Amino acid sequence: MRIIVATKNQDKVKEISKILKRCPYNVVSLSALRKKIYIREDGKTFEENAVKKALAVSKGYPKDYVLGEDSGLSVEYLNGLPGVYSKRYSGKNANTFKNNKKLLKALEGVPLSKRDAAYKCLLVLAKNKKVLKVFEGECRGRINNDFCGENGFGYDPVFYLPEFKKTAAEISVTAKNKISHRGKAFRKFNSYISKIAGIKC
Repeated sequence: MRIIVATKNQDKVKEISKILKRCPYNVVSLSALRKKIYIREDGKTFEENAVKKALAVSKGYPKDYVLGEDSGLSVEYLNGLPGVYSKRYSGKNANTFKNNKKLLKALEGVPLSKRDAAYKCLLVLAKNKKVLKVFEGECRGRINNDFCGENGFGYDPVFYLPEFKKTAAEISVTAKNKISHRGKAFRKFNSYISKIAGIKC
């Protein structure tokens, strides 16, 4: 069974494939599709963006299951920012390094005790141009004072996990997938689709 993940972000696709590696799904990204699909991510919430992605792709591929995924970092001290702007937080030419630097700058002088944050993931499953189900996952932590670790991607080098006493970029991929926002959301998705599709993982 093919599942189209509505993203061109290969880091996300790799992480998702590892989470679902025990299941007989053929996980593909937008990059693997022949049709070019334009998705305008102008939603005000993660769920709105995920719905837009899922339905846009499902219109072009109505026979496939499609997953719209939107995720990002929400920092309480910054009133939820970067939020839906996580990927482009540092502006037009944003990249991971610039985004993290801007975040650290915004929290400069703020004690660790006030740097509570959460990674959030919203998954929207669609088929035949209709939304079937929404799944949510969250991973709570704090924003570190500096970059630490070389694993992961996004804000992982500054996302401190108190239970590990390390950032998300310092723990193994296996450990991260067990507690990550994306891991939690995809396990909910996996449980749901296994039942409706009659698949055992």
